[in-house]
Amino acid sequence: MMAPMNSTNIHQSPFVRACWGQPVPYPPVWFMRQAGRSLPEYRQVRADLPMLESCRRPELVTEITLQPVRRHRVDAAILFSDIVVPLAAAGIDLDIVPGVGPVVADPVRDAAAVAALPRLDPDQVGYVADAVALLLPELKDTPLIGFAGAPFTLASYLVEGGPSRHHERTKALMYGAPQVWHALCARLAEITLTFLRVQVGAGVAAVQLFDSWAGALSEADYREYVLPHSTAVLGGLAGAGVPRIHFGVGTGHLLPAMAQAGADVVGVDWRTPLSEAATAVGPDRAVQGNLDPAVLFAPWPAIEAQVRRIVAEGASAPGHVFNLGHGVLPATDPDILTRVVALVHEVSAG
Repeated sequence: MMAPMNSTNIHQSPFVRACWGQPVPYPPVWFMRQAGRSLPEYRQVRADLPMLESCRRPELVTEITLQPVRRHRVDAAILFSDIVVPLAAAGIDLDIVPGVGPVVADPVRDAAAVAALPRLDPDQVGYVADAVALLLPELKDTPLIGFAGAPFTLASYLVEGGPSRHHERTKALMYGAPQVWHALCARLAEITLTFLRVQVGAGVAAVQLFDSWAGALSEADYREYVLPHSTAVLGGLAGAGVPRIHFGVGTGHLLPAMAQAGADVVGVDWRTPLSEAATAVGPDRAVQGNLDPAVLFAPWPAIEAQVRRIVAEGASAPGHVFNLGHGVLPATDPDILTRVVALVHEVSAG
C-alpha cells in the first residue's frame, strides 16, 4: 500500500516523537474518549443511531474523529470505533446497549463455545480502512491513532455476557479451565491483531491496546493468564513501524508486566504518579497520562495545578504523552478540555 502523503510530517509530529522517546517542544496532548458524548456536535450527528452502526459508516466515523481535533487542537486524533467492533464484524452476536455497554447474546464459557468462535477476515472490517483513508487527508499533519481491545478485556465481555464489576465468571473459567481460557484468549489475540493490522495498513500513525479490566488481576495471574496473549498482539506489530501504546485501569501494580508485553508507551491511570510509573516501566518506554477525569469538574485553579504537576512528573520519562487517566466523562465541559490542551503547551513552552 502506498504510504500516505503526510507520512513524513506525521513521523516528526510531537505525538509520534514523544512515543519514541525523542525530544519534543512540549508533551503532546490527546484524550481518551475525546470523540464522544462530551461534545454537543457528537450528540447531534449520532442522534439515535446505534453505536455499532455508527462505527460502520466511514463518513460518520471521519466526522466524529475530526470533531475534537477541530475544537480542542489536540496533538493526535483517535479513530472513532469500539473495542467490540471486530468481534461483531467476525459474526459474534452482540450489541452495545446504551447505558449498559456490550451485551453478548450467547456467553462463551466452555470449550465448545470457544471452538465455535469465528476468525476475523480483514475484509469484514473494510469500512475501518475506508474511514482511515478518508481521515488522513483531512487530518493533514495530525497523527491518527488506531486501537483495539486486549484479549483479557474482550474475553471478560464474552464470558460474563456483558460488563461486570467483579469478573466472577471470567476468573472461574480462568482458574477452573485454564486450557479453555488460553484457547479463548489465543483466538481473541488473533482477531485483535488482524483488526490492528487493518488499521496500520490503512495508515494510522500509532495503535493503542486497551486492557480496561486487567487491573482486576494480581500480578501473578496477569503474568500467567494474560501477558502471553497481549504479547502476541503487540509482538505481532513489532515490525509495523508505528508506536504501540498499552493501557489499563487500576494497573499500577501491573506496569512492569505490561511493559514487558511489548509496548513502546505504557498508559497510566491517575492512581500512580508518572514519575513512579516511569521507573516501573523502565528507561526505554514512554508513558501516557494521567489526569484524573474527575478533576475536570473542579474550579480552574485546581485543574491548572494538577496539569502542571503531571507535566512535571512526566518529564522524568524518556517520553510523555499527556492524557487523562481514563476516558473523558460525558458531562465534562468541552471548553475545559480545550483549556487543558493550551495549558500543557504553554507550561512546556515556558
